[in-house]
Amino acid sequence: MFKPLSLYLGWRYVRSRHGNGFSAFISASSTIGIALGVTVLIVVLSAMNGFERELSQKLLSIVPHVELVSVNEPIKNWPETIKKVQAEASVIAAAPVIKMTGMLQHGLKLKAVEVRGVDAALEMQVSSIDDYIIAGTWQGLMATQKNKNTIVIGSGVAKKLSVELGDKVQLLLSPPAANNDVKQVFSAPITRQVEVVGIFKFGGTIDETLAYSPLSLASDVMGYKKNETQSIRLKVTDVFAAPKIARQVAYNFDHYVYINNWTHSQGHLFNDIQLVRMVMFIVLVLVIAVASFNIVSTLIMAVNEKQGDIAILKTMGASSKTIMLAFITQGLVNGVLGSLLGALLGVYLALNLTGIISALEQLIGTTFLSGDVYFINYLPSVLQSSDVYATVITALIMSFLATIYPAWRATKVEPAQVLGQL
Repeated sequence: MFKPLSLYLGWRYVRSRHGNGFSAFISASSTIGIALGVTVLIVVLSAMNGFERELSQKLLSIVPHVELVSVNEPIKNWPETIKKVQAEASVIAAAPVIKMTGMLQHGLKLKAVEVRGVDAALEMQVSSIDDYIIAGTWQGLMATQKNKNTIVIGSGVAKKLSVELGDKVQLLLSPPAANNDVKQVFSAPITRQVEVVGIFKFGGTIDETLAYSPLSLASDVMGYKKNETQSIRLKVTDVFAAPKIARQVAYNFDHYVYINNWTHSQGHLFNDIQLVRMVMFIVLVLVIAVASFNIVSTLIMAVNEKQGDIAILKTMGASSKTIMLAFITQGLVNGVLGSLLGALLGVYLALNLTGIISALEQLIGTTFLSGDVYFINYLPSVLQSSDVYATVITALIMSFLATIYPAWRATKVEPAQVLGQL
């Protein structure tokens, strides 16, 4: 049974050690070390959560969650196929896509691009690319008899070609392969003059490589009939379950298709986030463990200083459990204080991390995350209570483990031997 005497003795020893400068210094260093470890761990985990959120909410807002690509013949009657696919509970929306690789030419300048032929209205249901239009409108891509040859390009492509909204550019596309015909491979490219009706700025390499055209233009180039498409793009309810959902949808699909999902093209980013999270957690837990070892030093010195008190308590009938719990209480004060201080500071920094880093960038005049390289230009942060609880509990467990050996040593003090030397 836990006795209040142990708590009283432990707290009294904590207050009395402030008179010893060296013991107080080691005690303070252990508390500060634990607090710093807890703070940094909470901040790092929050930053990793932020990157994971941006990956799922921003990058995957225009990258296909799942794509069912025809193997041989195009998918026929895609409007009816989309209705069947959307009947799946895990599918939010679906849209036809035709992918082509080609080049854009403006004057003497050339730029290689991936052209996605899309239905402008349906694409808005599976992608948020229209939110990133900085010039023109996404609706300008909707094909009509007068407005068929249009294109929406990334800001990087526009900069490379030196084009603006309304300019005409030449679209060069390789002809569709026909039964591995060698002559077809070396034939002249298909050319279309298209008008730039929109420019988007998303960030990263996507701005440098991606362009959108009407589905009708892509169908014409590929030689498809009406309501035929190369692939069906899906937006799913849970992006992290995309591989499983893709297999489930393809199993009920009545066409021979390749199954692609975002983990094939962007999965390395998610894996990198998880790897950094795991490595940083291990490293910072070891930092907390090293700080906890100072508790061992503090308690061993306390046991040596309080041998007389221990001997007197034993002669008065105090049990080994009482003495052990007293020193465990004394040691846990450092762990509890360090964990609480670290948690409070970590929560504050995690909640304000984006603003703090932004202010630091302005102060030193540099950019830590460039929007031209990464898909974001700021350091995101998402604080999760589970991370705070896990970090604080880990620090408290390590602090508790650090107190066991010194407290056990205190129970081995022999009263006769100690009192005989007094």
